[in-house]
Amino acid sequence: MSDASLWAALADPHRRAIVALLLERPRAVGELVEACGLSQPSTSKHLRVLRDAGLVRVRQDAQRRVYALDPAPIAALDAWLAPYRALWNESLDTLGRRLDEASPRDASPSAPPARTPSGDATPPHGTPREPTSPPAPSPKD
Repeated sequence: MSDASLWAALADPHRRAIVALLLERPRAVGELVEACGLSQPSTSKHLRVLRDAGLVRVRQDAQRRVYALDPAPIAALDAWLAPYRALWNESLDTLGRRLDEASPRDASPSAPPARTPSGDATPPHGTPREPTSPPAPSPKD
């Protein structure tokens, strides 16, 4: 089981759907076929790729094959992703601080009024807008 085979196995959306189903509980092939909406041969091919990558285990239950998720490779992927997750958290924290610093309550009162798509100035929050007169009727020929 290599990292490359794990990533390759998870690259396919059908296999990710199977992994998501197996995350809930072990399932028989027939159940996976029905849940994924794939043919039985296609589902079996996807299961073989997942099994070869070490992501799933299979056990025989009478005439049925029951697949279960193997948590070890997922834990290895999680450990590999940990530094990237920390990087994202740090970046999101920095973004949050910058957004807090530039919040609307700190906005300058000299800023021009906002405009609606029609070009009208919008009143400050809480200020009622003056009603506008309806357009004058056009003269008829």
